[in-house]
Amino acid sequence: MRRSFWQEALLALLFAIVVLLVLVLASCKDGNALPAPAGPTVHGQSVVFPATGRAAQRFAVEKVLAASERELELPGRLVWNEDRTVRVFPPFAGRVTRILAHPGDRVAAGTPLAEMVSPDFGQAQADAEKAQADRELAERTLARVRTLAENGVAAAKDLQQAEADSARAQAEARRALDRIQAYRQPVGSGSRFVLKSPMAGTVVERNLNPGQELRPDQSGPPLFVVTDPASLWIALDAHEADLSDLHPGVALAISSNQLPGETFPGTLRQVSDSVDPVARTVKLRGDVPNASRVLKAEMFVTARVHVPRAREPSVSARAVYLSGSRHYVFVRTAAETFERREVSVGPEADGRMPVYSGLAAGDDVAVSGNLFLDQILAGARP
Repeated sequence: MRRSFWQEALLALLFAIVVLLVLVLASCKDGNALPAPAGPTVHGQSVVFPATGRAAQRFAVEKVLAASERELELPGRLVWNEDRTVRVFPPFAGRVTRILAHPGDRVAAGTPLAEMVSPDFGQAQADAEKAQADRELAERTLARVRTLAENGVAAAKDLQQAEADSARAQAEARRALDRIQAYRQPVGSGSRFVLKSPMAGTVVERNLNPGQELRPDQSGPPLFVVTDPASLWIALDAHEADLSDLHPGVALAISSNQLPGETFPGTLRQVSDSVDPVARTVKLRGDVPNASRVLKAEMFVTARVHVPRAREPSVSARAVYLSGSRHYVFVRTAAETFERREVSVGPEADGRMPVYSGLAAGDDVAVSGNLFLDQILAGARP
């Protein structure tokens, strides 16, 4: 059978490959084989790569940085200042008849917010009026019995009984009257109850309508929220590693994506006593003055905390690895030499770790291939 051109070419190529292999094997037998490339050597705690190769250049290195100032960026959310906020709930059951305040209204302490008709409040009014009448009667009875006792007509036990009745009547009258006055209501207004603001501020929320039936034990949002928007709180989340730089009194610089170019001052007031077991973060709270009322509650913001210059240099967290119970890094001491050193480091923050011993500012440390270098050292041990 006649072969095609491509079949002839393929056979020629295979023949050339076989001849080349035979020549290589022959040269190896004659002692002319190429020398195998040299590997790294170990000297004490150092790994030395051959100068003729480029293996040492494949390890990324970074410098140990001298101590410097930095800023922490903490995500946060603005909320109402609870020290200047009151949530109004119905103290009595009843039906709303009038709405007297609306969101955005400025109110003073005692300003009416809404009116309602409340049979329960009417009963409290009746109890107060009855207690006052009983007190007046007991006082008159005591005066009469005291006069009779002074003239030898009434017995001593009758005088003692009248004094006890008068004391009980006065106590009951005070209790009934205090219940009415606790809600800034006058005695004698019947079942008409006026819901009033307990403090001065701005109405920022209303959750009732005319004709709505209310009960003091019902669940749900407050009828009104009155607050002073000139002062807000900021709720922040911080990592555990940053706690050493966060304490009450630290100044905050607050910014928002909705207000580019503007920064607002604040002060850290409280650090939580617990750590979130899932997110491993700590809750913080601060105060934010808001006299211009530019900032709004529930706005997402970022708080920056200036951290003073530390005393220790810092190293990239990628350079540090744990072997047993000790921390190590590999320092490039020459172009082809990496020396393993034991270091003492602090907690990680922003991808860096403070170094207490073992390194100096300016040292070049490997940030990749640490475990590979450690395996080379382990393999050289007897």
